[in-house]
Amino acid sequence: MRNREVTMPRAALALVLGTALAVTGAALPAQAANPGVNVTSEAATPAPAKLTNLSHLDFLLDDVPLLPGVAGHTTYRAAEEPTARAPWVYADRQSDGSFHRVGGGPITDAARGWYAQGAYDADDISRAAVVYLRDWKQNGTASSRTSAYELLRSLTYLQTSEGPNSGNVVLWQQHDGTLNPSAIPKELPDPSDSAESFWLARTVWALGEGYAGFRSADPAFASFLADRMHLALGALQRQSLGQYPQTQVADGVTVPGWLIVGSAGATAEAVLGLSAFVGAQPGDTTARTALARYADGVSRLQSGGIGQWPFGALLPEANSPTFWHAWAGMQPAALTAAAGVLGDTRLQTAASTDLAQFTAQLLTTGGPDNGWTPTPADRTQIAYGVDSRLEGLVAASDATHATGLAALAGAQAAWYFGANRAGTPAYDPATGVCVDGIAADGTVNRNCGAESVIHTELSMLALDAHPAIARAATSLTRTAVTAGLTVVEAESGTTTGPVTTVTPPSAWTGSANWSGGAYLQAADGSTVTIALPAGHPAARILPIADLGPGGSGTTSWTAAVGRFALPLGHSDNVRAGEQGIAPSPVFLLPQTLPVPVPAQATALTATVHGTARLDAVIVQPVVSHLGLTGSSSLDVYVNATKLPVPQRIDASAPVTATAYDFAGRLVGRSQTVGAHGFVVVPPGGFTTVSPR
Repeated sequence: MRNREVTMPRAALALVLGTALAVTGAALPAQAANPGVNVTSEAATPAPAKLTNLSHLDFLLDDVPLLPGVAGHTTYRAAEEPTARAPWVYADRQSDGSFHRVGGGPITDAARGWYAQGAYDADDISRAAVVYLRDWKQNGTASSRTSAYELLRSLTYLQTSEGPNSGNVVLWQQHDGTLNPSAIPKELPDPSDSAESFWLARTVWALGEGYAGFRSADPAFASFLADRMHLALGALQRQSLGQYPQTQVADGVTVPGWLIVGSAGATAEAVLGLSAFVGAQPGDTTARTALARYADGVSRLQSGGIGQWPFGALLPEANSPTFWHAWAGMQPAALTAAAGVLGDTRLQTAASTDLAQFTAQLLTTGGPDNGWTPTPADRTQIAYGVDSRLEGLVAASDATHATGLAALAGAQAAWYFGANRAGTPAYDPATGVCVDGIAADGTVNRNCGAESVIHTELSMLALDAHPAIARAATSLTRTAVTAGLTVVEAESGTTTGPVTTVTPPSAWTGSANWSGGAYLQAADGSTVTIALPAGHPAARILPIADLGPGGSGTTSWTAAVGRFALPLGHSDNVRAGEQGIAPSPVFLLPQTLPVPVPAQATALTATVHGTARLDAVIVQPVVSHLGLTGSSSLDVYVNATKLPVPQRIDASAPVTATAYDFAGRLVGRSQTVGAHGFVVVPPGGFTTVSPR
């Protein structure tokens, strides 16, 4: 799923960087035979205090009756052990700092304690099981083995075991054990076990890791889990998996037609479970085939590249090439796991590209926002999104020995310890309490529900297993600089000719957002002049126009540099291609202009040749910058071009600079750089600067 290639001329880069290129030259250090010190080397770095604390997740767990006589619903040793365990979905923080467990939706029957949705759901039961399985494996915690066992029994009770929906999973359950297949508000599928779902994908995740965990410790239980895995695979074969290798089209882009609910996010979580299962049972050809096909489908949603939106990201939804979200973002971790089991280096390349290029750019722009659509729109951040990035970075660093990914992992994990928009810790290792999210303005949701604590503890387990990354993360407690993507609205500009500002009833098109909730309808010959942000660095320009059937022709762009109008290139006003499964004919894909703007540019002028619906402009620095501080410090400089770029640093003392390529691999050796000196940022890669 690739956008058209845009190559920046070397002369254009020299123009925007001015004399800096002559100061440092354009040559990168040669690749050293010795890759240098691996920053993930655990022997060299003392471990911080243990970060994993399951106390709050334990608090959420409750006994749940396994009601007999419910058609299609039973579990392992149900008659002998008539109760299991499940986590309450939400925990509301009280004024005294304690928490109250609550279910989903309003109470509908106070006498029975029923909620419109339920007290427990399969999404959280499955992922909680993964937490306890990993803690048992990593730390040998006996109580975590018991909790994992009970959660897996609870989860498999929700899985329908017979009839036309066999293998699918009921989502909601009340506190007294009653299943609620049709929750209020209505969720699809309805009933919740009538088709495949996110919760079926997460069930596969838990079953796979559960089988691998209990295979030697409890063979009888593991055999039951294997049977339930095959029951789930049978359901998937009747549905998405049975569509392999059919493809579909979304806004002219060919996409896989065999992803679970059309989502790479859901499918990736199933891939995590299948990787664990096949790793423990390599001769299971049914599971191996499913793993290979689903992993291939996830990898096919990679899009963009260096300087091209979405910058190498693995997109989450097959029906939208213009939408990325941080939640359910396990694709890099899943492809890394699958690559190891299947021996498929192509999958690892896709994961590493996402992590070294897109995730690096994401961090400089403020971190894992809930939605880029395609501009950063929903800037709320939650543990699910943070953990998805962190687990991918850690797994790929382990698999490829790309030490740059470990450095980014430390920067991402610092979110939990204060390097976030609120400037406050999002997790307390002393209590195991986290937060439910941080809004764009820094407002903190102090509740701590199941999904939040589950993904927080998955992150802490990963950090405890990697003390060097944990040490870096816990020492970086404040965000000093985020100089990444910025957005300028087209409607903020001055216009000539026939141009109208249009405000649609909703900013959401079904697969993207009109940035700022409005756009300009511009006719042939009209112009729009947009002021660039004051103090911007040299930057790439990515106009956003609706490429759907309402436009025609192209738009030419220039930048005002003093008295000179610097030609930047053209963008399309329409893009040929079938709408297909895309929810809307509106197609808001950012396009990268071939020539960047220098820091001296003050404005952009668009001249329309045809008709255009102009939405916004993304300004991507040639070199983006993330700066984190605390008891230590870390600066990350990310290159948006295919040429090496010099970058001046502003430090009070000599520092250590380490360069990494477009896959996070070390380039040359770490170097000492004097205060106010220059570093070179590799093509499509990044350079870190830290104290000596």
